[in-house]
Amino acid sequence: MRGIYFLRDLITQVTALNLGCIYAGTIINLLAYADDMVVLAPSWQALQSILVVIEDAASKISMSFNTKKTVCMVFNPCDRRKIICDTFPQFILAGCKLQFVEQFRYLGHLIDSCLSDDKDIQREIKALFTRTNMLCRRFKICSLQVKLKLFLSYCMCLYDAALWSSFTVAMYKKLSSCYSRCMKSFFGYCKYSSVTSVLFELGLPSFNTLMHNSKFSFECCLLRCSNMIVSSMLRK
Repeated sequence: MRGIYFLRDLITQVTALNLGCIYAGTIINLLAYADDMVVLAPSWQALQSILVVIEDAASKISMSFNTKKTVCMVFNPCDRRKIICDTFPQFILAGCKLQFVEQFRYLGHLIDSCLSDDKDIQREIKALFTRTNMLCRRFKICSLQVKLKLFLSYCMCLYDAALWSSFTVAMYKKLSSCYSRCMKSFFGYCKYSSVTSVLFELGLPSFNTLMHNSKFSFECCLLRCSNMIVSSMLRK
C-alpha cells in the first residue's frame, strides 16, 4: 500500500513542477509500471529537478533506489542542426551518479537511443532460435497436434512486435527467414521446402499475417484504453 501512496504523492508533486516532454498538448514526465519508472524531460536541468522531487518523496517512506539499474539515455532530435550538446553532466540520484547508455532493455523491449528497432528485432531472432532449439530437443517425437500447440505457444508470440516502427528492410527479412527456418526445423521439413507449401500443410499463418495480426490486436487494445496519455497519442 505504501507504494500506492508514494506514487500518488509523487505524481502530484511532479505535475506541479510543470516540467516534461509535451506531446499532443499533454506534458509527459513520469511513466510508472509496477516498481519500474521512466522519467522524461526536455533538458538536463528539468530531469535533475524531477529526480530531486522523486528522491524527496521516496525518503518520506524510507524507500530506496537501485541506482545500479538506473540509467540515463539521450534522444537527439532527428534534425542534427537542432542538436545543442552531445555530452551532459551526470545526473545525481540518492547521492549516486547515474550512468549514460546507448541502449537499455525495459519491460523486455530493447530501447535504442537512435530510436531504431533493429537491435530489438535482433534480440527476438536470437530468442526465437533459442525457443525452437529447446522444442526440438524436448518434443521432437511428439504428435503433429502437440507440436502445433507448442509452436503456437512458444514461437508465434513475438513479444512487443507491434511496437516496431523504425527498422531496416534487411532486419525485417532476417526475422521472416528465422520464422520460416524455425518452423521447418521443428516440424521436420527440408530447409529447401517451399514455405507456402509448409504453411498450407500445417495450417499456420505466414510471417506477414502474424505481424499484421499482432499490430491489429495492439491497435484494438489502444482504442479501448482510457489512459489520458494513450488517448493524446491516438489523437496525434
